[in-house]
Amino acid sequence: MSYLNSVTIIGFVGADPEQRQARNNNGSKFTVLSVATQRSWKNTDDEWASKTEWHRVCVFRPRLAEYVATTIKKGSHVLVEGSLVSTTYERGNGKGKKAKTNKQTFWCIRADVVRKLDRGEPEPETVASGSTASSEALDASDPAPF
Repeated sequence: MSYLNSVTIIGFVGADPEQRQARNNNGSKFTVLSVATQRSWKNTDDEWASKTEWHRVCVFRPRLAEYVATTIKKGSHVLVEGSLVSTTYERGNGKGKKAKTNKQTFWCIRADVVRKLDRGEPEPETVASGSTASSEALDASDPAPF
């Protein structure tokens, strides 16, 4: 039996991406960004309604994380491909015999691809083996240009 965990979203970045450092043994850097998507539908009164969903996107691949941190800005239109992952935290609520632990589950998209879709501004150029190439997106299948 096969399983599939694949997410693709297209939306707008809500704030400049943040670079963070992992709390694990290697302390590797990663980048976090928030992407808004919107869905629209007709309600029972035949009027259009919409709802904005906010998605937390985590980029752990070093080159892609650096690309996102330096190139993507608040308001950028992006395509994100990756997988949905959850993390559960336990936090104590108070002290004493009746203290309860509070379990919270957080969901994020672990990005494999982040592609900037903005067309109004030129892409920064990167040098790849002596030639110049536009670095619009990095993903696992492309050889890194640097």
